[in-house]
Amino acid sequence: MASPAQRKASPPIREFDLIRQLQRRHGAGNASILRGIGDDAAVIVPSRRAWQLLTTDLLTEGIHFDLRTATCFDIGFRAVAANLSDIAAMGGRPQYLLVAIAVPRSGSGREILQLYRGMMAACRSHKVRLIGGDTSASSSGWFVGITLIGSVPPGRALLRSGARVGDDIYVTGTLGDSLAGLALLEEARNGAATTSLPERHRRYLLRRHLHPTARIEEGHWLSARRWATAAIDVSDGLSGDLRHICEESGVGAEIDLAALPLSPALRTYAKSAGRDPVALALAGGEDYELLFTVPARDRPRFERMAAGRRLHAARIGAIGPARAGIRAVSPDGRRRPLPVTSYEHFRSGG
Repeated sequence: MASPAQRKASPPIREFDLIRQLQRRHGAGNASILRGIGDDAAVIVPSRRAWQLLTTDLLTEGIHFDLRTATCFDIGFRAVAANLSDIAAMGGRPQYLLVAIAVPRSGSGREILQLYRGMMAACRSHKVRLIGGDTSASSSGWFVGITLIGSVPPGRALLRSGARVGDDIYVTGTLGDSLAGLALLEEARNGAATTSLPERHRRYLLRRHLHPTARIEEGHWLSARRWATAAIDVSDGLSGDLRHICEESGVGAEIDLAALPLSPALRTYAKSAGRDPVALALAGGEDYELLFTVPARDRPRFERMAAGRRLHAARIGAIGPARAGIRAVSPDGRRRPLPVTSYEHFRSGG
């Protein structure tokens, strides 16, 4: 972020000049966009052979991001990645992006453009087009509103409500990395960095937090091949996101804590910081991995084909009856209710 002196020296933000800059930098269209940035509304031509997916997020300074630990580029990247992950969890392909931002008096045009550069960097590999949005002044901090439009073939959308008793539970990638990366940023801000952590692990955890990967290809494959019966992205934390699947599907679940996929970087960080890596994996949100269920009868074929695609998915448990609740199995075989340690807005004292 720019220093206070740099902000003071920055020229005033002119809304229409900003719109023209965004149109010139990021407004390239394609055949499905009849009109993008520049009119009162964008005009797109939806495919008759697809269902449309729409998702939106509102990010607030001090709640979702901290200007002391992330650049505007990082904030923009993460804002879009969260919405890309929503589309991935539905098995779809992202297509169009709309952005609404509110800028405080201390904000500069340079910071706004940096924010958009981060957003478009997250979009680039998925060929997502920016088609509009809005810009406003803010009397307090920064606000970033993202709307993402995608598509999925009819009848192929992955929902939270399809899990059945006996299904296996899988998760892609590794868990807890983003939370560890955030902890590293906060430690550095407070002058208490974990100096014993090797630099390669530090870079990995910071990247996982600041520039997360949305599992678009994995979600599309799970949908196209009809592997998954239910899916959700791990945005608030495994313990809470699993509960969403169970509630929507009317089932229970049992998770094997020893099977949770943990990166070497997370294990090293947890040891150096005196923290439980399993607790970090259960509580950590914003990993944006996919949590999904697959019928147990399909396990051998699914795991064989996933390995052939180099899709890293760990089987971490099974779906059970609702009356059994949601339980965790410790390495010593003990079973206990799985507490919700995920982030939740409006939770008392949270």
